[in-house]
Amino acid sequence: MTYIFPPHPQTLLPIVGSDQFFPVRRIFCVGKNYADHIIEMGGDPNREEPFFFVKPTDAVCVDKNVPFPPRTDNFHFEMELVIAIGTSGSNIAAADAHDYIFGYGAGVDLTRRDLQGEAKKRGRPWAMGKSFDHSAPMSPLQSVKDIGHPESGRIHLSVNGETKQDGDLAQQVWKVPEIIANLSTYVELAAGDLIMTGTPAGVGPLSGGDKVVGEIEGVGSLAFTLGPKPKGE
Repeated sequence: MTYIFPPHPQTLLPIVGSDQFFPVRRIFCVGKNYADHIIEMGGDPNREEPFFFVKPTDAVCVDKNVPFPPRTDNFHFEMELVIAIGTSGSNIAAADAHDYIFGYGAGVDLTRRDLQGEAKKRGRPWAMGKSFDHSAPMSPLQSVKDIGHPESGRIHLSVNGETKQDGDLAQQVWKVPEIIANLSTYVELAAGDLIMTGTPAGVGPLSGGDKVVGEIEGVGSLAFTLGPKPKGE
């Protein structure tokens, strides 16, 4: 087989305690999954059916440096639990959902909030607010055989040493099995898929040079430094 140009490299996530890697297939993200975050964003915290958006596979980055994206003056962090799917399936029952999970990680959903807000006002997709280069920094994954299925645990993020988000996985509106069950009615989930499960309250802006550290108790941690804002913006 020949190509008109070299294929782009496969996106990979390290696995804690292993020399193997997790090949990323797709990234799904759950919107509005912590009541306190829904309230801070001006939404209704009553339990509604979850909704999803996507990020490109190569949004994943495990580098210690993340470039500041262009075309934003309001760039936000959102700390999230990441589900790593290890077995394909569709119309998965919530009671069976754990059987489809390889493991978990910690991730940050970076967001151009100004672009997202403008898209919301105009009834347009969120893609340019959410789905851009390097918009999903992540930790290495931990396998289920090592950590089980975390249902509670502190999830927190700091910027330049100051805590900004501090919640608990138990505060999720939709729990991991429910998320998988619902999403699998829309698409057939496959090994390599990642699901970012929403963020607690405390989201806020980042500036060039900021040092971001996020951690989920019993799951993992990540840290990165944000590059300078592009000149002329």
